Amino acid sequence: MSYADKIFINDIKRILDTGFSDEGFEVRPKWKDGTPAHTRKLFCIVNRYDLSKEFPIITVRKINFKKAVDEILWIWSLKSNKVSDLNSHIWDAWADENGTIGKAYGYQLGIKHKYKEGMFDQVDRVIYDLKNNPQSRRIMTNIYVHSDLCEMALYPCAYSVTFNVSGRVLNMILNQRSQDMILANNWNVTQYAVLQHMFAQVSGLEVGELVHVIADAHIYDRHLEVARQLINNPIYEPPIFKLNKSIKNFYDFKVSDFELDNYRASTLDQSLEVAE
Repeated sequence: MSYADKIFINDIKRILDTGFSDEGFEVRPKWKDGTPAHTRKLFCIVNRYDLSKEFPIITVRKINFKKAVDEILWIWSLKSNKVSDLNSHIWDAWADENGTIGKAYGYQLGIKHKYKEGMFDQVDRVIYDLKNNPQSRRIMTNIYVHSDLCEMALYPCAYSVTFNVSGRVLNMILNQRSQDMILANNWNVTQYAVLQHMFAQVSGLEVGELVHVIADAHIYDRHLEVARQLINNPIYEPPIFKLNKSIKNFYDFKVSDFELDNYRASTLDQSLEVAE
C-alpha cells in the first residue's frame, strides 16, 4: 500500500465518522440543479509526504497524471489564466467572455515585483533564492491577493507555497484554504509533488518533505457514497516517478518529461458532479 493511500483513507474515514455537517446552514456552492451543495468537513488537516521515499499518488482511485501535470505547468510555468492554453478542459466552466479565469492563479505568479536585486515575478524569485540564497526563510509565494479577488473567477484554493532548504534538501509547505477531498485532494498533492521535483532539479537540490495544510477539508453531500466506496477499493503499490533529468531550465519542462512507471489504480464506476 502506498503511504498516500494510507493518508487519504484515514482522512476520508475521519471526515465520514466525525466530520461536521453544514446541513441547515446557508452555503455558497450549488449543484447544477440549483440545490445547495452541503458538505461534511474537518478543520485543519496537516499531512506530510516524504518525496525521497515514494511519489504520493493514490491507487484507490485513478488520478489522471498527465492532466494534473498539464495544469500545474499552466499555472507555474506558463503563468497563464487563459483556458485555451490548457490542454484539458477542467477550467472551461469558469472562463469569462475573454476565455480567461480573470486575475487568478497563473496570472498572479507572472506579476513582477521590485526587490533590491531587481524585478522578479514570484516564480523567478523562488528560483533565484533557491540557487543563490537557499538557506533563506523567506522563500514563498502567495496568489491570494485581496485587491484582485473581485476579478477572479474563483478565489484560489491552493494559495501559498513556502520553500525551505535543509542542507541540500528542498522541503515545501502547500497551504490550502479549502479542499474538495474526493475530486481534488490527491490531484493537488500529485501536482505539488511534481512541482517540488521541478524546483529541486533546476536548483541542484534533492526533494524532501511536502507538507499539505488544509484549512477546510470537506466531502460534498452527493459524494459521500463515493467516498465510502473509495476507501474500500483495492490498493496497489506506489508507482515509480520519473522526470527528464536533462532539464536544467524550469521553463523547459513539458508534460512529456514526466512519467509514472507501473501505476495501477482503481477506477470510479461513476462520474462525479461538480459543485460551483
